[in-house]
Amino acid sequence: MRVALAAAVRSLPQGAGLAYEPKFDGHRLVVVRTASAVTLQARSGRIVTSAFPDLAAAALLLPAGTVLDGEVVVWSAGRTDFALVQRRAAATPARAAVLAQSLPASYAAFDVLELAGLDLRERPYERRRALLVDLLLPLGPPLQPVPMTTDPELAATWYETLPASGIEGLVIKRLDQRYPAGRRGWRKLRHTDVRDTAVIGYTGTPRRPLALVLVLPVGDETPLVSSPLTAALRAEVAEAAAARGAARPGATVTAIGLGEVPYRALDPPLTAEVRHTSARHPPPEVLRLRADL
Repeated sequence: MRVALAAAVRSLPQGAGLAYEPKFDGHRLVVVRTASAVTLQARSGRIVTSAFPDLAAAALLLPAGTVLDGEVVVWSAGRTDFALVQRRAAATPARAAVLAQSLPASYAAFDVLELAGLDLRERPYERRRALLVDLLLPLGPPLQPVPMTTDPELAATWYETLPASGIEGLVIKRLDQRYPAGRRGWRKLRHTDVRDTAVIGYTGTPRRPLALVLVLPVGDETPLVSSPLTAALRAEVAEAAAARGAARPGATVTAIGLGEVPYRALDPPLTAEVRHTSARHPPPEVLRLRADL
């Protein structure tokens, strides 16, 4: 199931026929309810049902032939906590059952792609939204539709006030829009200028990575080196690199102030969120790894 994607914008789009939704800080998840079971699929296509047994159990209440698109989050102290949903996603099946009790997941659904076996992706968003609300409101948490408004003033208020709850920003959709599977047909406005960036390698050693070698999504595919990693990020990169097997020696990459630096290549690449820069000064700041569930 190819999911719809969103292109980043720098200001809030306004105009007739637009809908605004909060952008939750979690992991993309497609829920598939068949006649006999529930399957949870990550954006990558990986099946992650065993990591979220609480959501899988709740989704059994959906009618057979239902497919939902949304975001799985974990709430803590009144806000979503990305580190906790990462922890849930990485859990073994045995550990997942324990974490489902101590760190229950919540599913923020923002689209219904199939209902009673009927493919809805060609229907306009406005119609899909109405069907989504009718489907989920009687069920209640942990499955719920994301809030939505067509009022740009209310959307602007959300944008300014919801970060306290861990909301990243807004997603903007056209009311008459079909589901843009595999395309950046939606728009997103984030509070920080953050980009998902390919990590093709790292400098340093497998046990102590020092910086990431990145390809920024800004049209220039020349690799460059990030700013130095924090201790927590070094540990995450070392663990993620070990899971991919021994990193092979790469070429060299130009690091600001250091000249040509050798690095170890990752195959397949990781994904990291970086504070975006269109220039090479200063180096991009790595905010966190974006786990490929």
